[in-house]
Amino acid sequence: MPAPTVLSRCVFVAALFAATAAIAGEPPEFLSSPDPAAASLPFSEAVRSGDLLFLSGQIGTAEGKNELVPGGIAAESDRILQRIEDVLKRHGASMRDVIKCTVFLADIKGWPAFNEVYRRHFQTPYPARSALAASGLAMNARVEVECIAQAPKR
Repeated sequence: MPAPTVLSRCVFVAALFAATAAIAGEPPEFLSSPDPAAASLPFSEAVRSGDLLFLSGQIGTAEGKNELVPGGIAAESDRILQRIEDVLKRHGASMRDVIKCTVFLADIKGWPAFNEVYRRHFQTPYPARSALAASGLAMNARVEVECIAQAPKR
């Protein structure tokens, strides 16, 4: 059987999203970022569907800037996971609530460096996770991460 493609993963996530919305009986809630620069981007920071929170992919941009943090994949990974934690907190969740992450690497050789940083942001039991090498990420980032968290409305 061939390996799943990015498109097949997107179809799976869309189906999962639709299923959780149907189970919840409520329409999804599209959540925006308080960052004015993010308002011009064509996606939501996160979407709540029932008790699940679907976070958009994050790259390692510097605080308040539209540029990647210097320092390579480790610095970008650390910044990404900080950004994910910030998004979760804004919407009533934490890193402990993350149940699934998808990691996109510009070069699979960066996997060990990413894992080292990842272990500092998550504790056991770790979320389920998938990873793949991509042939190009936004802003020439070395890594991008998206997550799903269980986060009931409070």
